Amino acid sequence: METQKIAGQDVRFHRYNTVIVGAGAAGMNCAVHLYEFMSAKGIADAQQRIAVVTGGIGLGASRMSGSDKQTYYKMGTSPDVPDSAEEFAKSLTAAGCCHGDLALAEAIGSLREFYHLVQAGVPFPTDSMGSFIGYKTDHDPFERATSAGPKTSKFMSECLQKQAERYGIAIFDGQEVAHLLALGSGKSRRIAGVVTLDKGEIGQADYAVNVFLAENIVLAAGGPGELYKTSVYPRGQLGIHGLAFKAGLAAENLTESQFGLASIKFRWNVSGTYMQAIPRIFSTDADGGDEREFLADFFDSMSRMATNIFLKGYQWPFDPQRIENMQSSLIDILVFNETQKSRRVFMDFLRNPVGSEAMEQFSLEALEPEARQYLEKAGALQETPIKRLAHMNTPAIEIYAEHGIDLFSEPLEIAICAQHNNGGFAVDRWWQSSVPHTFVIGEMAGSHGVKRPGGSALNAGQTGGLRAAQYIANVYGGKIPDYSKERAEIERQLEELVGRLGRHATSSGPSPADVVQAVQERMTTCGGHIRRLDDARGALKDAIALYGDIQKRGFKLESPRDIIAAVQAGHLALTSIAYLKAVVTLLEQGGGSRGSHLVLAEDGVQIHPDVIDKAKGTPLQFTRENQRLSDWIVRIQYDHSDPELFRCSEVKPRPVPVDRKAFEPAWQDYREGKIYSPA
Repeated sequence: METQKIAGQDVRFHRYNTVIVGAGAAGMNCAVHLYEFMSAKGIADAQQRIAVVTGGIGLGASRMSGSDKQTYYKMGTSPDVPDSAEEFAKSLTAAGCCHGDLALAEAIGSLREFYHLVQAGVPFPTDSMGSFIGYKTDHDPFERATSAGPKTSKFMSECLQKQAERYGIAIFDGQEVAHLLALGSGKSRRIAGVVTLDKGEIGQADYAVNVFLAENIVLAAGGPGELYKTSVYPRGQLGIHGLAFKAGLAAENLTESQFGLASIKFRWNVSGTYMQAIPRIFSTDADGGDEREFLADFFDSMSRMATNIFLKGYQWPFDPQRIENMQSSLIDILVFNETQKSRRVFMDFLRNPVGSEAMEQFSLEALEPEARQYLEKAGALQETPIKRLAHMNTPAIEIYAEHGIDLFSEPLEIAICAQHNNGGFAVDRWWQSSVPHTFVIGEMAGSHGVKRPGGSALNAGQTGGLRAAQYIANVYGGKIPDYSKERAEIERQLEELVGRLGRHATSSGPSPADVVQAVQERMTTCGGHIRRLDDARGALKDAIALYGDIQKRGFKLESPRDIIAAVQAGHLALTSIAYLKAVVTLLEQGGGSRGSHLVLAEDGVQIHPDVIDKAKGTPLQFTRENQRLSDWIVRIQYDHSDPELFRCSEVKPRPVPVDRKAFEPAWQDYREGKIYSPA
């Protein structure tokens, strides 16, 4: 490390071959594999060539998010259920807008990475013969899902971190990414380093600037969870998408965010056994009074209503294709409809569902076959939801108890929340972005399409980290870069950053908190699970105006430490423009209701006369999916010269590779490194 005075700041420079931004399951896995690949190639001191940079090693979705039995999706391992990589890839691409080569790579790498996690210590369950037990998850035709309980991704992160620490890989904690050092243009563009502010050392006049120069950058900082007001992401997870856009990375499928039911006091998905236990769902007024069994007004029988509550357990998440004819995602719409009336919605595990006077009483025997047979096989025929939940999944109860919520004595408040980004930055089959030497893995990578089987994101993060590490070690090598020729440009960018941070001290602009609140309300209202073209257009215009105001006036800060919040709010504001621009583009092309969002239209399908469009005061109507656009990916890139700051283009999904070679020529390609050539 060396220190240099720039714009009055003591800037610390660090040099590595590869810097990985993010310490979740994907980032840590990439670090571990990169060390192993470099060591295998005889690169000396491999551990000294790799660094992990993170804003908080215990933060982020991998450490702090999950569900009842957080799913890990892999190729099937059940002894009597056959599976193949091609079938796996078909499941990932079935809903459209997904690159086939990424799907096949995730399929082929899934068991390799799953067993790598097993060896690292993640406690996935087996039977007495050693078979890893599987079950079906949403959009899954086989028993590919498995779980280590509610904390699956937390176990993954912790086990991989221990492995990275044993290898001696440096981990820089408490580093807020403030800038990506982009050099050159066009095909010669590179990200030379990551500029951070050390959150533990920021003072009145010292921003504690660190510069991590590297030959390769791996971005694994997660999704922009704070885009939405109602969100299941950990509080404070904003991502670094705005910085990556400004550095030149293209993104795809930002239109395809995932939404679903989650608890809001403690942010946690209420999928799986929470719903399969069939709790009572009711609403109250804002003060907790006036309890109403609101679901009963929309279902024709207790059997249908209770079965659909059960089905929400694995028909997950919110899915517009499962609204009509009283299917399970009607429940999501009805929950949203209640909250639009300023009412609160709860799950009560102490009582079974309650119907209207015209309905029969709840009975397990009266459930439709899919629900009844599942509960019979699970031995979950107890008389109350809490007893059924305790029988099927005690850790699902314990996770709430750890956060001060006792499901044995209190109901659980829920809402429709943002859960995951299926879109992200565009990557090739080695998870390299549109900027050479920069890779994107985990939720930041746009490797998913319109829908994805539950738990496939965890597999994608692991296989993406493996592929990126493999390419770096075998193609780019282990050299430490020399950016002495670019020193003037690096210093110019650092001076500009310091100057921009300094202007906040005298700014009359909005506070960071006000900006984040404005972004969240706009995205939830116009870019969430309910969308309308006119609303999205207006929201895009307002988002551009807000970002322009920030650029002119900066942020008003209450203390020097608020500089971190200012950095985060600034790039979140830019990120919201990108998402809204993509949404508007898809809607203008006639994109209907698909994935996890509903598109409203005055001449569309009516859900129910009492499900009201709050903006219009009329029954809510929606358009069905436009299947023509399932073969049309919205690609978006930052363009400062464009009035809307971003430009969109159409990209066709790459097909699933079908070329198969005999062993000898394939072996020769491997020995000669031809497998890393562009497709």
